[in-house]
Amino acid sequence: MSNPPVGVPTCYRHPDRETWIRCQRCERPICPDCMNEAAVGFQCPDCVAEGRRTVRQAQAAYGGAPSRNPGATSLTLIGINAVVWVLITATGGGNSRLLDWILLRPRGLCVDGNLAYSVSRQVCESRAGAEWLPGVTDGAFWQLVTSTFTHVQPLHLGFNLLAIWVLGPQLEQVLGRVRYLAVYLLSGLAGSVAVYWLSNEYGATVGASGAVFGLIGALIVVGLKVRANVQSLFLWLGINVVLTFTVSNLSWQGHLGGLLGGSVVTAIIVLAPRTRRAQVQAAGLSAFALLLVAAIVARALVLT
Repeated sequence: MSNPPVGVPTCYRHPDRETWIRCQRCERPICPDCMNEAAVGFQCPDCVAEGRRTVRQAQAAYGGAPSRNPGATSLTLIGINAVVWVLITATGGGNSRLLDWILLRPRGLCVDGNLAYSVSRQVCESRAGAEWLPGVTDGAFWQLVTSTFTHVQPLHLGFNLLAIWVLGPQLEQVLGRVRYLAVYLLSGLAGSVAVYWLSNEYGATVGASGAVFGLIGALIVVGLKVRANVQSLFLWLGINVVLTFTVSNLSWQGHLGGLLGGSVVTAIIVLAPRTRRAQVQAAGLSAFALLLVAAIVARALVLT
């Protein structure tokens, strides 16, 4: 192996190879094996590696990774609601035993045939043929979440799923998938907490309406933050408020709780300062979730 003539540039990684090509970034000589095509000319392997380390990842407007398919999360939520409805319909609809366990009931009930009694569990279990259906106060805390994915009437289901599809992708486009899910789930839980506190303690509530109202509130908060025209959102909210108080069997408690919950959660997300944004958002959302848990525990103690 011969040495290259004196004065002839050689590859910085392969000193035995002559070359007149230089890296566009560091200007070190590079041989064909070390050339990496760039927008202009070639770059050496070290500069390419350094460039990969320094490229900033894209972020959503308020932190986190942007959603590549903003409709996917809403479709998943729609699918869960639809599957639960199919299971309820297949097991008896309004008389489904599955429904009895996943709807939101503040207090438990004793069921004997077509009759329901507000008696204690001990009394219920002493009656032949009677069945005890637990409520949240009796330890069925899962109902606060499962009820938000539960529907019985097709019209109720269809309206809520349409609203999720119209509102959800817009919000996910702005917030990203994780923060959008936080808004949806915490809105639904806030609606359930409001039902737990404000509704008939022996009543039963189902539906994703609390989460839907949360999405409306969230989009209004985002719109106000960026100074967008939110008249159409306020109009839609107004129509839904009128329907809430004019159509029978609609839970104003769940709608109000969801609206307030979605607005508060979104405000925490969009008003967090740029510095330490993720930490502030996580702390704020955790505090709000703990507040909801505290409200649940307090109500359970009141009803016990």
